[in-house]
This record gives sequence, structure tokens and C-alpha cells, in this order.
Amino acid sequence: MSKFPPKPGPISAKPLGILLNDVFAEAYAKQGFAARELVTRWAQIAGPEIAAHAEPLKMQWPRPVEGQPQESATLVLRVEGPMALEIQHSADVILERVNRFFGWSAVGTRDPKSVAKVAESLGDIEDEQLKTALARLGAAIKRN
Repeated sequence: MSKFPPKPGPISAKPLGILLNDVFAEAYAKQGFAARELVTRWAQIAGPEIAAHAEPLKMQWPRPVEGQPQESATLVLRVEGPMALEIQHSADVILERVNRFFGWSAVGTRDPKSVAKVAESLGDIEDEQLKTALARLGAAIKRN
């Protein structure tokens, strides 16, 4: 019998990213991100100009209706205050880039009929941009 304790076996170190993979996957899933690459590769997907001022917060998926195709999700972005209007004007570009990344129309816009219906119910609001924003918000609330 040897006087020395047995030598420990080789240490198999794993990268932190692999160890935390399940934790991150669960956190992204709670925010509606089936593919976390949308967050981790945002600058490549959206482009550096957009990514400099906006970042994805979550994807809101509408409740599925039996017998109906799944509706597109709504991508919620965090935007720096002064750039909000500029990013809103880039919405079509952002949607096209995100959907190209997914390979299908995963993200869509509000139903224009629903937005128009809510806009009619708002009454006299002189600021058209404000009225449009409120109509979109109202349509989103009714949808969810």
C-alpha cells in the first residue's frame, strides 16, 4: 500500500456558457424567445444602426386558436427615448430582417382593421402620430 493518496483524475473543465445553457434557455423562453440567437446576434440581425438604439425585450405570442394557423408574434423592443420615433419608422425593415433570420413570418404587425377600428373609437385627437400609437396600443390590448 502506498503512503501517498491516489492521484486525482483529470479535471474536465466546461465553459461557463455550457454550464449555464439550461438557465439561459429557460430565461429566454419565459420572454417568448424560442431562439436566443435573436438576442445574442441582434446587431447582426437588425443592423448596427438599429441595434445601437434598440434591443429585443420579448416576443409576445397570441394564444393559439384551435383550427386556426398560429398568428405572428409581436416583437417588443427597448428603445432609447429620443430614438423611439425613428425606430418606429424602421419597423418594416426590422420585421423583414427578423423574419429573414427565422426563415418564416414569425413576427408581424398589428391587424390594420383592428387598429382602424380602435382609432375610430378614440374620438378627436389632433396629433395623428399620437392617435396612431394609441390605436396600435388598443389593438394590442384587445388581441391579448
